[in-house]
Parts: sequence; C-alpha cells; structure tokens
Amino acid sequence: MCEIRDKNGLTELEYLKTYNPDAWKKPSLTADICIMTRNDEEDRILMIKRGNHPFLGRWALPGGFSQEGESIEETAARELAEETGVNIDLDELKLIGVYSKPGRDPRDWTVSAAYLAVVDANLIIPIAADDADDVGWFTIAMGDNDFRLKNGNNEIGSCDLAFDHEEIIKDIYKNQMI
Repeated sequence: MCEIRDKNGLTELEYLKTYNPDAWKKPSLTADICIMTRNDEEDRILMIKRGNHPFLGRWALPGGFSQEGESIEETAARELAEETGVNIDLDELKLIGVYSKPGRDPRDWTVSAAYLAVVDANLIIPIAADDADDVGWFTIAMGDNDFRLKNGNNEIGSCDLAFDHEEIIKDIYKNQMI
C-alpha cells in the first residue's frame, strides 16, 4: 500500500510524532443527568442540592466531570451513582443534547452532554453523597416559558437552578422526550 503524505511531505505516523495536543485550549467535558418518573398526575425529576462552589446551596441535576478513559455515558452513570446512590444501565440513557454556551460554568470552558432516563421511582432510593448536600424528587409544573419544581415545602423556580440546568429541563419538554 502506498504511503499518503500531506502537503508537508509527512506520513500520518510522522505527523502524529510531532503533533502537540497542547497547542489548542480544550474544554472540560461533563455529563448532566435528568432522572425522571412519570405517572398520570405528575412528572418528577431527581435533583441534588450542591454542596460545593460554584452555585453552593442551589439545586441542580446530578453530574460532573469526565475522567480520562471513560465514555461520556460512563461519566453520566458514575456521577449519578456518586451523588445519589442511584445506579443505572448505560442503555437507559437517552441523549438530550450537548450544552456549550460560553459561561455556562463560571469555573472554565465546559461542555456538557445531558442525558435523560425515565425510571420507576419506587425502585430506587436516592441518598445524597459525594458533593451533594441533599437529594430529592421534585414535581414539575410546566408553564408557557418556565417551570416550577416542588418538594414538600421547598419550591423553586426554573431560573433558580445551577448552571444552565433550566435550559436542559426545558429541552426535554420542547423536544417531547417525556
């Protein structure tokens, strides 16, 4: 087979030997997970209360940073288990979308793949762990342009969520994923 050379006369192997991956700034990759349950009366979503900055004390979707050597789906499942104790099969995860708006995370340039899994809430018992101070099922009351989340006496508006999690939840309904 003939070696293919680029405009500089390099084979792919020669090119890769001199390639500098640090020449380009890279975003951090994260996963966010919407775990939802649905019945005739209401939709509910599993939320965590953040125990660390940024957005300390605000409610968010479970999620976090990808680690080297794992797929983004594995990141989603691992972060869900670490923060809530909920284990899920990777084939239950459905991609909602990729979120990359500049400033979505005040720490740095961060891109997130958001996933949805619809589960039977009676089969799981979430427990706050890792960097989550609390975890709970919230009913979702959708309005025309926003929604409210309620868990007992705790009621929060969509704009009160951490990061861009309001947008992720709205996309589930906009795209009729549930």
